[in-house]
Amino acid sequence: MIVTTGQLFKHAYGKYAVGAYNINNAEQAMGLFKGCISSQAPFIIQISKGARKYTDKRMLEAIIRSAGEIFPEAIFAVHLDHGDEQTCFECIDSGFFSSVMIDASHESFDQNVAITKRVVDKAHAKGISVEAELGMLGGVEEDIKVDEGHAMLTNPDEAKDFVAKTGCDSLACAIGTSHGAFKFKGRQSLHFDVLQKIKALLPSFPLVMHGSSSVPQDEVARINAAGGKIAGSMGVDPNEYLPAAKLGVTKVNIDTDGRLVWTRVHREYFRDNPGDFDFRPAGKIFIEEYAKFIASRNVLLGSANQLADLRKSLGK
Repeated sequence: MIVTTGQLFKHAYGKYAVGAYNINNAEQAMGLFKGCISSQAPFIIQISKGARKYTDKRMLEAIIRSAGEIFPEAIFAVHLDHGDEQTCFECIDSGFFSSVMIDASHESFDQNVAITKRVVDKAHAKGISVEAELGMLGGVEEDIKVDEGHAMLTNPDEAKDFVAKTGCDSLACAIGTSHGAFKFKGRQSLHFDVLQKIKALLPSFPLVMHGSSSVPQDEVARINAAGGKIAGSMGVDPNEYLPAAKLGVTKVNIDTDGRLVWTRVHREYFRDNPGDFDFRPAGKIFIEEYAKFIASRNVLLGSANQLADLRKSLGK
């Protein structure tokens, strides 16, 4: 069942965070649904601009519709990740998305407000939730590249003003996370002080953490042992997910970790089966491995075993 992120956030706020997972193909979709059903967790499917271009946007939408029919007990939102204004409008008009993210964080504050407000007005007219972003995360994700020198933590006072002026339904805050597999140098924690200040000024308002993959070091080690060359990677401590959720973070974006699982499975499979050219055995392994990974993250987010209570709150 597809719902809006707003409906998910109302149930989750202050108790747990909903995992937002990017997908690009059928194997990821199957693993995601399996993992969330096994852990009895609601979730958010994220579709990026890159994912919409990977095959064809209609193909990905059809895969998600089919997965929803295969797993009718699933409760999830379909969300555009890091959209520009034009892409947001396309997704709003498609009738498929229940949530969009407008990312104008690279613009001035006033421009960010103006662009976000236009998207909010169009989306709300169709009952669609809108996520916006204030502050700039460092790192690299698809067509997003921000070096450390230009990364900026979200200003709590600006956050309050931004929400009031735009009417957005949730806000992605820069609190120390970063896109990609190379997030931190050494041990670094989230800026809980910034998060606490934002929560104090925006009580009960859903906040979002982008760039929140944990970059499991065992996955990296296995990839490298199978011929990979990933060095110096470091992610978010997943044990900080739930403390952040208690401070108003209701959505945690996890993309890179799924790519690492895919890379590890395929590198190991073809290393161990050098004469094989059929990708389906590796694909089946990935589905099961990704499902296990998703379920483990839902436990850390606190969203595991929330499905039945959420269904009651939705009256379904």
